[in-house]
Amino acid sequence: MTGEQTSGPLPDIIASHLAVVFCGINPGMAAAAAGHHFVGRGNRFWRVIHLAGFTPEEIPPENDRSILQHRCGLTAVVGRPTARAEQLSAQEFLAAAASFERKIARYAPRFVAFLGKAAFGALSGRRDVAWGSQPTTLGGAAVWVLPNPSGRNRSFDLDRLVGDYRQLYRAAELGGLAT
Repeated sequence: MTGEQTSGPLPDIIASHLAVVFCGINPGMAAAAAGHHFVGRGNRFWRVIHLAGFTPEEIPPENDRSILQHRCGLTAVVGRPTARAEQLSAQEFLAAAASFERKIARYAPRFVAFLGKAAFGALSGRRDVAWGSQPTTLGGAAVWVLPNPSGRNRSFDLDRLVGDYRQLYRAAELGGLAT
């Protein structure tokens, strides 16, 4: 297991044969500056994955690398940090697609979980992306689409986020749960 790989200003936290690699659209400015994933005060990622069962306690962002101990990893489709994901162009997603798929194939997680429909939609060219399990694979990994836990995404309250993430937790059979 490698532990991390650099893919721009915010290093991936990834290792071979994880159960789940959570995939953000791109790093936020605060995360890139801090060198840690999901550091924004309003970002609910760490709380949601804990409440959904992925971690026994809520991981502080400065300990983000400890997620590997729970058979999970972190990456982003596009490495360039922005204040808002809308600042990325379609060309940036297209340029990142092949190397992103090679990364997933190389590390071979069971699931790649996109945090929001935008990144998977841009990579797949699909506009009709549904939440949850997708009828396709990427780099050999089963694809799952989860709501983005950003504090800006107020369409999903904490209970809904936790419920959606818990479905992936059960599908990945982390903790011995069956689907």
